[in-house]
Amino acid sequence: MISPEERFRRVYAANFEAMLAYAMRRVEQAEDASDVVAETFLVAWRRSRELPPDDEVTLWLYGVARRVLANHHRGGVRRERLGERLRQRITSLIAVDPGHEVPQRLAVRAALARLPETDREVLMLTVWEGLQPREVAEVVGLNAGAVRTRLSRARARLRELVGDGPPTPGHVLDVLTATVPEEGR
Repeated sequence: MISPEERFRRVYAANFEAMLAYAMRRVEQAEDASDVVAETFLVAWRRSRELPPDDEVTLWLYGVARRVLANHHRGGVRRERLGERLRQRITSLIAVDPGHEVPQRLAVRAALARLPETDREVLMLTVWEGLQPREVAEVVGLNAGAVRTRLSRARARLRELVGDGPPTPGHVLDVLTATVPEEGR
């Protein structure tokens, strides 16, 4: 008597090309066809003890491949919808940014570039990412007290580099005056 593993090997060898051709005709990219065939034979492997008789196994594999393809196509539709939602979200975030095209943003970026790397990262993580000093400390590998000191110095240095002219809307005001919630020390 033949073992289930040996039978699976024979079924695979006898049907691989047919399953690949079937999948290739139904997907847009060759890589997807190989994924469909792999998933089809994975199902067959998992159910190797339950495979139908030899004269029915090819049709059974076509049925499995058909269901795998249906899942693949549904997944593609979901990925497209998600991608579209992400594109819309990104577009709306960019459109909402009042400093996106204004010179103040360029001035802030230039001033940030002149700060020491750790001070710049501490400032950006605190203000732009909304992290608490203790969280920033964990990210950059400092203690919370050192982060608070660096943050204070970085804000003062940034004000000095950007200038203390009249407040204008956009990133300059946001970066220089954003408040950080108090946390327990």
